[in-house]
Amino acid sequence: MADSRPPIPEVIGVLSAADVAATVDAIAEWQLPNGMVPWFPGGHADPWNHVEAAMALALGGRRAEAERAYDWLASMQRADGSWHQYYLADGIEQDKLDANTIAYVATGVWHHYLLTGDEGFAETMWPVVDRAIEFVLDLQTPRGEIIWARHADGTPWSFALLTGSSSMCHSIRCAIALAEHLGHERPDWELSAARLAHVVGAHCRGEIPDAFAPKHRWAMDWYYPVLAGVLRGDEGLERLDAREATFVVEGLGVRCVSDRPWVTAAETCECLLAYLSLGERDRAVKLFEWAQQLRADDGHYWTGIVFPEMVHFPGDEKTTYTGASIVLAADALSGTSAASGLFIDHELLPELALAEAEDELADEVAEER
Repeated sequence: MADSRPPIPEVIGVLSAADVAATVDAIAEWQLPNGMVPWFPGGHADPWNHVEAAMALALGGRRAEAERAYDWLASMQRADGSWHQYYLADGIEQDKLDANTIAYVATGVWHHYLLTGDEGFAETMWPVVDRAIEFVLDLQTPRGEIIWARHADGTPWSFALLTGSSSMCHSIRCAIALAEHLGHERPDWELSAARLAHVVGAHCRGEIPDAFAPKHRWAMDWYYPVLAGVLRGDEGLERLDAREATFVVEGLGVRCVSDRPWVTAAETCECLLAYLSLGERDRAVKLFEWAQQLRADDGHYWTGIVFPEMVHFPGDEKTTYTGASIVLAADALSGTSAASGLFIDHELLPELALAEAEDELADEVAEER
């Protein structure tokens, strides 16, 4: 019988398919019997990084483990469509309801469908995605940004985050793609995604400086508007070029924050996806090469490193989400799977109706006056 498993990604000369498979196997080893994927044994899980791990498991041919991860997520979804921020094996660690981590299920489900073509999976997970996106969009302001979280009692926080809103824009577009594929009309989602993209772009251009809480120290606020496909082409490249020297450490990777000597493999991989989406392949490959310095002998990846001491940070922590980021980056760089373009070719997702969103916002402003 022919092997029906998909080919495993590899980046020739940097990371072999056998190495990628070892990383996927290492993630699977730490998955709990109920399907939850903690950051590390005895640690917590959050919905966003759990989904990241599920995508990596599927890319590595561990489809059963990936679908068990989605089953766990579906089983833990609250009646309002949300998940708590952090879970332990035997309960809840942090009960906040983080909008970005909730929206990310749509990205994972659409990725899994692209990878497998499994209509049954898409149909089964649709109600989960539908409820999650409705919860998220209930936190959208009239201007377009999405408040980052609710307290467990439903009280919303008072501010939005640029990284989270950027990521949610991509997730909502994945949800729209799933809805369209399954024949569900969600025109309100389309307009919400456009309004969100509009406010993210306007904020990045300095037109709406107060839209998001100031997080200029954080690398994710720098590259996420590009990674999420809000800023593209020359505008995206200008944004990355403007602070590349601040965040990219030659020979090591991408800092977490601008004023600390901490480099992480996950942020390095996310950043390289942003560069790759703009056609900057050489820069992306270079970042991927540097990230391999954090590979451990067991296939896992150390979370980060402190320079110039070159000691692992935090402590001796290795994390499933870090290994997952490597696997997703390898697939994007190699173009191996049918889902390899999801984070780098934003033309593959439903287009943003920006003109319609801008017209509606202008009408609302006029009415207020």
